[in-house]
Amino acid sequence: MKKTYTLVYAAMFAAVVAALGLVPPIPVPGSPVPITAQTLGVMLAGGLLGARLGGLSLLVFIGLIIAGAPVLSGMRGGIDELVGPSAGYILSWPVAAFVIGYLVEKSWNKLKYWKVLLFNILGGIILVYAAGIPVTAFVLDLPLKTAALSAIAYIPGDIIKTIIAAFVIVKMKRRNPVIQKQNQSKNVAA
Repeated sequence: MKKTYTLVYAAMFAAVVAALGLVPPIPVPGSPVPITAQTLGVMLAGGLLGARLGGLSLLVFIGLIIAGAPVLSGMRGGIDELVGPSAGYILSWPVAAFVIGYLVEKSWNKLKYWKVLLFNILGGIILVYAAGIPVTAFVLDLPLKTAALSAIAYIPGDIIKTIIAAFVIVKMKRRNPVIQKQNQSKNVAA
């Protein structure tokens, strides 16, 4: 039964990230990497499902991309997306969800809005940019500084996504705490 819930949650959040891909991408002048709503899903997956399930859900999402499903913003999909300019950003998503989830789990009993906001910034922005910017620079044969400067255009939207995700995570903690249920089942099994 536990495996069924794990698969359902992982598939559900892969679907959430795919649904956020229906929001039209915003092109960034001078960059082939658009602004998308999908990193909001990454933050939500980690913060609502925890490290293991959040990371797994984004691995499922990447599996869908590899299978050619048009789940990326702009109805894109296929292995080519994982070797293009956006590859570093996309491939960082499972790790970002894991990190956010890990931090939320460790702070679960004293979880506050400002903490979740900070976790989203660390995992959902800093970590994602740390992977995305160098890959974009490499793929496009750009100086790292040029790729980093072009990424400044993403910051305002990503800050808005961290604010929204933190609000939802804190509200959902009170209503349907998946992480708490996972922790309780671990304690029962021990």
